[in-house]
Amino acid sequence: MAQSAVPASSTPAIPEVAPIELKAIAPWVVFVGLLMLTLLYFVGAEQGATALISGEGVHEWVHDGRHLLGFPCH
Repeated sequence: MAQSAVPASSTPAIPEVAPIELKAIAPWVVFVGLLMLTLLYFVGAEQGATALISGEGVHEWVHDGRHLLGFPCH
C-alpha cells in the first residue's frame, strides 16, 4: 500500500478570532461586578449591624458559605 503525500494547500486554514471591543464587554463587567459585590454582602455582612432583611432566613441560607470563606458569624 502506497502512502500519498498531502499537499500543503489542502490543510484547513485556522480562522482568525476578532478581538472583543471594550464597549461590548463593559456592561457585562459592571453587571458581574455588582452581582459579586451583592453576593459578598449577603455572605459576609447580612444579619449583622447592617442587616437589610429582618429574621434569620438569609443567615441560614448562607451560613455554610460564611464558614467556607472565613467569615465569622457566631
